[in-house]
Amino acid sequence: MKKVRDNTIKLNQYLKLMGIVPSGGQAKLMIQGGDVQVNGMLETRRGRRLVPGDKVTIQGQTLEVNLDNNEDQDVVIDSTEQTE
Repeated sequence: MKKVRDNTIKLNQYLKLMGIVPSGGQAKLMIQGGDVQVNGMLETRRGRRLVPGDKVTIQGQTLEVNLDNNEDQDVVIDSTEQTE
């Protein structure tokens, strides 16, 4: 799992990390192409910072961003799929 230090992750990094896209370039195309929603709103900025509780919808699936602190005070990225 990827660790971040400020309780946020960029949208394009999140899509790649979760296996939605194979590369950052593909994430950029999907985001700028209007295929991604964050919290029910169209999002076209690949650098959009996601925080715990944000809901990312792409290709008919919704993922909730879940950032869990570990003992090193880093943040581990995880998500739980939700059905609509």
